[in-house]
Amino acid sequence: MNAIQERRLRELRSRVLVRAFDYRQRRLARGVWFRLRRVLAFASEAYALPRDEAERLIAEGHQPEPVGQELEPPRVILYVSRERLAGIASARPLAVRLSAEVLSAEFLALVPFEVEAG
Repeated sequence: MNAIQERRLRELRSRVLVRAFDYRQRRLARGVWFRLRRVLAFASEAYALPRDEAERLIAEGHQPEPVGQELEPPRVILYVSRERLAGIASARPLAVRLSAEVLSAEFLALVPFEVEAG
């Protein structure tokens, strides 16, 4: 085998290893990324909250989304009305997308799209 064939074989093996790693990661995630994207798709706004505000919202009856507990480390993701979030001065707005900011927020409040009656 000459040098060109050896290089091509190394490159092929490298691509196969990366592809196998990607497939393994997707299989171990068991659809969590799909469920997280779906939760974000129903939100018009996103906010990072401090722990005490998130605990207060949960005490008021807001239910955490199950997908937040499937992430590592677990996160608390809540749907909260725009009016209720207006009263939380420490809420930090985030872009509604899969980003480092959203994924690093331990407590995340999402404002659902409003459904128009008619």
